[in-house]
Amino acid sequence: MIDTIKIGTLRWHHILSPTEDDLQFLNDTFHFHPLDLEDCRSKINQRPKIDIYDDYYFLILHFPSFDEPERFIRTREVKIFWGDDFIITIGSSHWVVTDMFLKVKTQVEKKESLDVGTSDALLYRILERLMRESLVLLRKVGQEVDFLNSQLFDKRAVFTIERISITRKNIILMNTIFKPQLPLFHNFETGKIEGFAENMEDYWGNILDYYQRMWDMIEDYQELIEGLSKTFDSLQANKTSEIIKVLTFFSSILLPLTFITGLYGMNIGLPLQNNSNSFLVILGFMIAIVIIMLFYFKKRRWI
Repeated sequence: MIDTIKIGTLRWHHILSPTEDDLQFLNDTFHFHPLDLEDCRSKINQRPKIDIYDDYYFLILHFPSFDEPERFIRTREVKIFWGDDFIITIGSSHWVVTDMFLKVKTQVEKKESLDVGTSDALLYRILERLMRESLVLLRKVGQEVDFLNSQLFDKRAVFTIERISITRKNIILMNTIFKPQLPLFHNFETGKIEGFAENMEDYWGNILDYYQRMWDMIEDYQELIEGLSKTFDSLQANKTSEIIKVLTFFSSILLPLTFITGLYGMNIGLPLQNNSNSFLVILGFMIAIVIIMLFYFKKRRWI
């Protein structure tokens, strides 16, 4: 179903779940390239791109979005046809696009004034909103990194490992989302993508600034989470080493004592077995072994 907003001579068409009839309407009305319409049919995320034609542009962009429990980040695709007097947003894209469309529709129905007069200005508003929401999401990930930094010495190892793994996965996914699109947004500022309105260079530069800032934050968070992961692994390895050290310490002391008790438990003739004080003598000998071994370990600085 095609929902349309009229803003002066500008039209914003929003198609949430495009059907074949909707795509046929786009083909008959705007004569879009068949490959672009085929991309709109696809349910699989396409690679980010901007196709440039004489009378319109076709954009496929990716932005991050949290799932319902706000644990894992998912890739949300934004498909936009951008012409001189129209913007067409396609598919079950990022929630920001639908939310913004509904708000603008409400403003138009209430006959409120809008500071959007061209398709370039409307596209800028959509991209700016997507950037701002992505920045909010990115800051949440940064807060998670800070939280993990404070929880490194927490005794709940399983909890910390799980949180580090989830955060690391989210950062890697954001890296794969943002990295391929950085050159794409550079094309706006350099003028390779001219648009249809004049004096938009500063606005496209602002979009690039948003994107560059987020990319720098992702790189910083990636380095931090890698460092935290290695530090946590070192702490766990050191903790395991300390446990093994304690167990080895007790095993080393008990080994000769176990040998002596096992030897005197045998049913054969042994020294002192007929002596009435044999128990005390053997016990004293065992205590002496423990003291000697403790002294030796202390001297070697093993304990």
